[in-house]
Formats: sequence, structure tokens, C-alpha cells
Amino acid sequence: MKFPSAPHKTVGLLALLAVLGVSAPAYAADAAAAEALARQNNCLKCHGIDKQKDGPSFKEVSAKYKGKAEAEQRLITHITSGEKAKFPDGHEEEHKIIKANAADTKNLVQWILAM
Repeated sequence: MKFPSAPHKTVGLLALLAVLGVSAPAYAADAAAAEALARQNNCLKCHGIDKQKDGPSFKEVSAKYKGKAEAEQRLITHITSGEKAKFPDGHEEEHKIIKANAADTKNLVQWILAM
């Protein structure tokens, strides 16, 4: 019996994900770890998962960046650089810098983008 090579399996998995409407980053995110990191860093103080608070909900963020190639890197930069965040009343504050390693930060961003 001959088994397909690894590249064929990868292509097949990606095709299946596309048919199911699931992006590869959504598949890769460890939701439990991402949510725990968001709670540890008090992200949910300003962002709801599906409801706007002082900041946009994670679902709003996901919708804003849907289909944009630079989405993941843009959000990683936003949560790791302390750049200004704009609030509904017009004032700006430096965004809190997430305390996590690169892999955990990437997982958090993938989780947000998968909403």
C-alpha cells in the first residue's frame, strides 16, 4: 500500500478547511490558551469577545481584518508596541503591552482573527 506524501496531506487538509470555511490560522489557534492569556493580561477589561466595551469586541477586530494579508502582523505590532489606541470619546491612550512570548502572542492574535 502506498501512502500519499506529506505535501499531498497538507494540500488536502487546506482544501478541507477551505471547503468548511475555516482559515488555517483559525485552525492553528489554541483557544483555551489564547483566552487564558487575554484574561491574564486584562484584555477583557476593554474588549469583549462579542460586545464592544471601551475597545472593539474581538469579533469586530476579526471582521475589520478579514481577508487582509497583513492582519496577523498588524495586530501583533499593536499589542506588543504600546502604540496609541483610540477610544469612542475621541481620547487616545497607549495600548497595554501584552506580556507573553512570541508564540503565545501569535496564538492570541490567531484566536482573535478566527472569531
